[in-house]
Amino acid sequence: MTSLKIVGVPEHFNLPWHLCLENGEFKKENIDLQWTNVPEGTGKMCQMLRDGSTDIAVILTEGIIKDIVNGNPSKIVQIYVESPLIWGIHVAAQSNYQSITDIENTKAAISRLGSGSQLMAYVNAKNQGWNTNELQFEIVNTIDGAVTALTDGTADYFMWEHFMTKPLVDKGIFRRLADCPTPWPCFVIAVREEVLTQHPEIITKILQIINAKTKNFKNIPNIEVQLANTYKQNIEDIKEWLTLTEWSQEKIDLDLLEGIQKQMLELQIIDYVIPASEIV
Repeated sequence: MTSLKIVGVPEHFNLPWHLCLENGEFKKENIDLQWTNVPEGTGKMCQMLRDGSTDIAVILTEGIIKDIVNGNPSKIVQIYVESPLIWGIHVAAQSNYQSITDIENTKAAISRLGSGSQLMAYVNAKNQGWNTNELQFEIVNTIDGAVTALTDGTADYFMWEHFMTKPLVDKGIFRRLADCPTPWPCFVIAVREEVLTQHPEIITKILQIINAKTKNFKNIPNIEVQLANTYKQNIEDIKEWLTLTEWSQEKIDLDLLEGIQKQMLELQIIDYVIPASEIV
């Protein structure tokens, strides 16, 4: 039995992995795949790939590309979710901010440096025509930390996935000013180079198993009920989210990767572009 560690965010996108694990689908292939939820998100997962505390990460595209460009010894093995991630732009419900223009030159709560919540603040700033050099950040680690920061006023706005954050909007804790979708496929699967070299057949088998699950995921009977119960979501919101979400079973296209890097360079998220072949 080969043991490998995998990490991902505790969000609805990753239920297919948990179903495979619960059904023993990896164990049947002699793979002991150990999942760890990382609520801190992409910045933390990049660090875990770097220090070897995980072997595989289901991770935001922009975050892992930035970290590989900066020396993370990992490779993207395929796209996991093809559709964009819809980032809600949230403020405290009681704040005076009423529109996106009101939060220019204010402080964004982010989970950590290099996280999707930080990188998407640059995307949003560019969309709005703001000076990205003026962006300010408050590190809050998790969504609970963001609740505290926005409520206390130590940060002004917080970008996080629309549907996972919606319960906080419904409860009157956050108010959503707008949405900001990623201009690229949102999640990829990344593997440490050392693991790819040592266990290429195992990684291929893991991808075959998860791809078979995601291909038919939407057709699983009552899957919307399971998603709603597991992630404490309103079932109508889950149904809407399912219509907007497309999983992928494909490798990432090198031209697409070049295009994403060019956009990230324009956004000043990365300082230079590397050959796409060094990322996959």
